[in-house]
Amino acid sequence: MNYEETLDYLYSQMPEYQRIGERAYKVGLSNSLALDRIFGHPHRHYGTIHVAGTNGKGSTSHLLAAILQTAGYKTGLYTSPHLIDFRERIRVNGAMIEKDFVVDFVEKYKDQFEPVMPSFFELTMEMAFLWFAEQEVDVAVIEVGLGGRLDSTNIITPVLSIITNIGFDHMKFLGDTLPQIAVEKAGIIKPGVPVVIGEKGEKEVEQLFRNKAAALNAPIRFAEEEVNDLSAVRKGSKWIYHTREYPVIIGELGGFAQKKNTRTVLTATRLLMEQGFTIPHNAVYQGFSQVISLTGLQGRWQLLQERPRIICDIAHNAHGLHDVMEQLKAEQYNRLHLVFGMANDKDTESVLSLLPKACRYYFTRASVERALDEHLLQEQAAFHGLHGESFGSVAEAVAEAIKNADENDCIFIGGSSFVVADALPLFI
Repeated sequence: MNYEETLDYLYSQMPEYQRIGERAYKVGLSNSLALDRIFGHPHRHYGTIHVAGTNGKGSTSHLLAAILQTAGYKTGLYTSPHLIDFRERIRVNGAMIEKDFVVDFVEKYKDQFEPVMPSFFELTMEMAFLWFAEQEVDVAVIEVGLGGRLDSTNIITPVLSIITNIGFDHMKFLGDTLPQIAVEKAGIIKPGVPVVIGEKGEKEVEQLFRNKAAALNAPIRFAEEEVNDLSAVRKGSKWIYHTREYPVIIGELGGFAQKKNTRTVLTATRLLMEQGFTIPHNAVYQGFSQVISLTGLQGRWQLLQERPRIICDIAHNAHGLHDVMEQLKAEQYNRLHLVFGMANDKDTESVLSLLPKACRYYFTRASVERALDEHLLQEQAAFHGLHGESFGSVAEAVAEAIKNADENDCIFIGGSSFVVADALPLFI
């Protein structure tokens, strides 16, 4: 098989949750543990950092990876989903996994892993672990796929655990209250392993984390307490952060949510240094200011075009879209156009209630099975006073928005990472 045929095999034989949803989701760690035995526990050959949370875990993971590789550590990075190229999920010092390794991995081990019947995520996770071992990385940042306690990645014993925040998402699997969701996320806390909590959230959630950490003798730090002197000022499309320890950090990621992520990353950096990592100040500065070029991160309040101003963001639940909508209010434009689509398993009502009414909508459907029908989304949006047209593809919706927009207007593309994934190639 060539590379494209190998990807087709992976998608067809091991369906991807991100593409088809619930039917691809497998509960429990038995498959992951079985695969790990087949491949000889490759993640034990290097240090790992485990990152969970409802939102912000992707940005946090990329920022930490950028800082570590700038500090001189050969750094693996495993994230999901990808936006354009499958290989975005697996990187070493920013470079994507080689196509030949993907092909050889399947051809060499197919007879061994097929009897396990792994999910797409379980198998690609093990592919990443093996690639990192072969590349002899010093450390790998591993992003949780869904939840924490039963996520495939939870077979690792990291040097540091991070939980960015708790919000409503994937309630069918994780629970429909914040404490229930927090229990699942807290499942990545390991005995004796330090854990960073990015946002405390509700008092009950905070106490749950404290109790879990205490029961496992895991040192716990809350980023809001550790970095309590952070100030942030917008400068163009970037942030200028200031703390006593780091007077002027230029943040390349311009989203409002990045202020919270910055506290989390600085706290994590401090804990890593306490464990013996050498991370000079200039590595922190460079990691924040060059995270996109260092790691290839895309889709976070990303400017795609200046006139009209076109911005995309992968925020896909009410917790994440709240910050995005607040940021749109702060933008300067004559008229606002929203190219908007969602996955069919999201809480549409909570999301639609956040969206601005003084806006022209282009409801659309991404090119994945999980995408919500654009006509149904348009009907639901109408009950919230949101009006516009519907389009069968993101490309059609974007083209119509550009046609209708003046150079001083703003077009926002989002609602789902799949919508952003379909939009990005239009601007390359």
